[in-house]
Order: sequence, then structure tokens, then C-alpha cells
Amino acid sequence: MPYFALIGLAGGFASAVLFMSATAGGPAGRVLLYFLAPLPSFLAGLGWGAPSALVAALAASAGIGFILGGIWPAFVFLVSQGLPIVILCHLALLNRPVGAATAGDDNGSGAPALEWYPVGRLLAAGAIIAGSLSVMSLFLLGGDLEQVRNALREMIEKVFAQDLAALRDKPLTRQEIDALAQLGLYLLPAASATSWLAGFSLNLWLAGRITSASGRLVRPWPDLAAMTFPPGMAIGLAIAVAFTFLPGYPGLISSGFAGALLFAYMLMGLAIIHYVTRGKPQRPLILWGVYFLLLLFNSWTAAVIALLAIAEPISPLKRWPRSSSGPPAQRGPD
Repeated sequence: MPYFALIGLAGGFASAVLFMSATAGGPAGRVLLYFLAPLPSFLAGLGWGAPSALVAALAASAGIGFILGGIWPAFVFLVSQGLPIVILCHLALLNRPVGAATAGDDNGSGAPALEWYPVGRLLAAGAIIAGSLSVMSLFLLGGDLEQVRNALREMIEKVFAQDLAALRDKPLTRQEIDALAQLGLYLLPAASATSWLAGFSLNLWLAGRITSASGRLVRPWPDLAAMTFPPGMAIGLAIAVAFTFLPGYPGLISSGFAGALLFAYMLMGLAIIHYVTRGKPQRPLILWGVYFLLLLFNSWTAAVIALLAIAEPISPLKRWPRSSSGPPAQRGPD
């Protein structure tokens, strides 16, 4: 068996074990294991190529199906976890020659220099995948809004009856459960899309750092603070936000894509802050302050940071003049 396939099998089974382990233990442990479950598969994909990630996806799905005793759980895991990892690893390692190298180039071998898939476009692809997965999760909960509300009611009752029972002196009333289910109906698409994109971004970054440190990452480490989104992404965000005011499923579907795109712009805003503070003596204080505010006032701070990225074309915090020559040369990790 090829070595990349063995690595893929190991990574897939490790992801399956982490995913199933997320069903046990305390809430904090569950969240941590759930977010880190894709990491072994990302390591296989970035270190040994997208074919290894595909083997990992199939192995993890088979393991989930075997443990849960059904084809449907395996299929859902493959679509929601396995295939997105394969796509993102393929894009991360995608490259094309841009011209012949000279003796003064880094490779010095006369081989064509390579242009790697831009990180901003990779994040944009992750946002589209996350928005699509939020739509899928809606339809898995029910075929109409009332079925989704009933599913949310059952989940709320289960969570407050089992996981959070010790935090309340008395059980929730029917009116309180209905109100929470209605609120959750509008928050679910954006929240789930944000969760998907956060998980993909975290694991892709961690896997990249690990494979880069081990020498298995074939592409040079990109300048994350200099990433840019593809043209038209801001228009896509504006359309998604506008369509969230539509009633029924169209509004909920738009909410999922709007949440993913806003989270992507929040990451872009953090990149801008990292970029414009380079070389400044106050940089550590500024960065610590921003991340502290992001942790303390999560939603409000994230919205401000996202607006910073959206307004970059007319903002004094531009990272470089937009021109055909593209962004500045790559730097080390930031």
C-alpha cells in the first residue's frame, strides 16, 4: 500500500476517534475535541497531498459508520468533514509556474518559479463551504420551519435537562423553551456557518504550522497578514446580508452565508491589524488589547474588526496600494 494511503488511514481513524470522543465528557472537553477532530486529516492532506486527505476522509467516514452502525452517519460525516478537508488541502497545495528562475532566485536551479493558491481565496472558499454546510444542517433538522423549531425545542430541553441542569434552580417553562427555539431558529444558520469556518481555519492553520515545522509542507509559509479576498466578495456579503430579511428558508439560508462571510472578514480585519502594527513599539500592547477585547466582548468586537476589513479600500489603514503588481513579497509567519 502506498505510504500516503497509510498516512491517510491513520489520520482518518484518528479523526473518527476524536469525533466520537466529543460525545463524552464535559461541555468544554466536547467542544475542544469536536474542533480538533479534523486535525489529523488536515495533517495527512497538507503533509502528503490531497489524495491522502481523501483516504483519511473515507477512512474516518467508514469508522463513524461502523461505530454508529449506519450508512447515513458515515455519509453525513463525509460531506460535512471529509470532503471539505480534501478541497481545502487541494487548494492549499495548488500552484502554477509563473516563469523561469534565474541563478539569483531562491531555487537557483533554472526551474520555473511557483505561484501558490492565495490564502485569501482559500479562506473565501472555506466561507462558501461553511455557508453550504449550514444550509445542509438546516435541511437535516427538518423540511419546513416548524420541524426545525421542534428539533430545536428538543435540543434545548435536552441541553438544559442534562448538561446545564445544575445551573438552574427550576426547569424551563414551555414559554421559555419556545422563545429560545424561536431565537435559535434565526441564530442557527449564522452560528453554525461561523463554527464550521472557525474549525476549518483553526485546523488548517495548526496543520500548516505542524507540517511546516516537520519539513513536510511543500509550499512556503504565506504572509497571512497580507492576504486579500477575491474581487466581488464584498458584493457577495452585501447580497447575503440583504437577503437575510427575506421570510422563511431563503432568509435563513442567506443568514448562513452572511455569517460565514462576516467571520472571514473578521479574520481579514485581524490580518490588517497585524500588518499595520509591524515595526511599531506598541505592537504587543495593541495585539494583546485587541484579542482581549475579542474574548471579552466577542460579538461587538468581531463586528468592529470585520467592518475594519470591509472598509479597507477607503480606510487610512490600507496595507498597500492596490495595483497590478499585487501584494508585497512574502514574509515569514506572523
